[in-house]
Amino acid sequence: MMQKVMCVEDDADIRMILEFSLSGVGGLRVLCCDSGAQALAQVQDFQPDLVVLDVMMPGMSGPETLAALRRLPDFDGTPVVFLTAKATQGELEHLLQYGATGVIVKPFDPMTLPQNLLMYWEYGRGGAH
Repeated sequence: MMQKVMCVEDDADIRMILEFSLSGVGGLRVLCCDSGAQALAQVQDFQPDLVVLDVMMPGMSGPETLAALRRLPDFDGTPVVFLTAKATQGELEHLLQYGATGVIVKPFDPMTLPQNLLMYWEYGRGGAH
């Protein structure tokens, strides 16, 4: 079962909403990181079942962070969901080409986010378990 989610988001307000949504509403263990570099430094210790990645971040972008995660042996198959404010169909398709399991558009509904991520987790793991 999905129990641990790592959220990588540079905006403190959105990190707070993610934490509330996934921990308070979803009952999940959540680790929020403010950068791709911080996520890469903490991912081995946390061992997330799913990673939520903001697309546009200073320093290391979401796609760059995903590529770095995929190079780690324990995380080459971990489901990753991008968070983005750019919701055009072309942009969404482009993000999926990086190997993400799904894309969630900001602003998202904090009350339904845990269920949406569970759906992506099941899909990313090859179906419902």
